[in-house]
Amino acid sequence: MFDSSDALTYFLICFTGLVLAMAITSRLMKSRFGAALTMARLNDVRLATAGISPYPIRLVAFVISAAITGLAGALYADLNGFVSPSMLSWHFSGELMVIVILGGVGRLYGPLAGAVLFVMMETFLGGITEYWQLFWGWCCWAWCCLPSTV
Repeated sequence: MFDSSDALTYFLICFTGLVLAMAITSRLMKSRFGAALTMARLNDVRLATAGISPYPIRLVAFVISAAITGLAGALYADLNGFVSPSMLSWHFSGELMVIVILGGVGRLYGPLAGAVLFVMMETFLGGITEYWQLFWGWCCWAWCCLPSTV
């Protein structure tokens, strides 16, 4: 269907997928379904009292999440040219969790901001030392454990 060997073409395909996924997710969260999903996340009992079962809402949200994740996985596999069990290592999963937490859990554009910040830190600190993750760990520890002034 397309030639993904060209870096610019591959970037445009990935960027288009990102924009479409963000637009669809944003649109869903602003709809009545998004309100019901938020209510299912916050208070199941209140949602059931309103006469809406939380199970189908969560099931649809899970299917949408799986579709977006499947698209990302297919693009990642195409980028590498193969799929191996090492792609499911705890290190890779941990990086993804740090990106999501860094950007803000429960926010639509948070993981995107977290990914940009994480890649910037990796690029800049990786040029200084090969132990950039140690410095990054200390920054995360200070951010979480030291008292905030705000």
